[in-house]
Amino acid sequence: MSNNPSSKIDSWQPYHLDHYAQELVLKYRNSENVLNESHKMRMAVAYGLERFWGEHLRLKRDTKNHEKGDYWQDVWQTLQKILESGNIILPHDPIPLNDDKKATEKIKEMSKKIWKMTIEDRRVALMVLTQLCEALVWWTQRYKIPKLTNKGD
Repeated sequence: MSNNPSSKIDSWQPYHLDHYAQELVLKYRNSENVLNESHKMRMAVAYGLERFWGEHLRLKRDTKNHEKGDYWQDVWQTLQKILESGNIILPHDPIPLNDDKKATEKIKEMSKKIWKMTIEDRRVALMVLTQLCEALVWWTQRYKIPKLTNKGD
């Protein structure tokens, strides 16, 4: 390892997690009850990539939760972008929600792609997702507009 401090700085990559999280929270700040999902995302990470990814589908089935589903999907797409900068490919295929038969096939394909990731890539993806969700919660606590939240949600 080099004693040159600049070589250490050049090799270190923060991946801008905090910046991405701030952008996402600001994007959904004016949407009723959406930012409460940040806390749910943080808890959902423990269940794995497949379950985290699938949550947007459940939320988008219900028109009143469609925007919450968009938030989950945006977080997934942001994770994909972050990981890509580290040469990890995270699947992010679109699912046609208006055609159940096609949706089922695409969900199967997407699940297989996630399971085919190497264990190392999946671990890194989960670690990065965990930190991204922590940052989402932090920014949510600072930017959330109280009148747009519902305690029962």
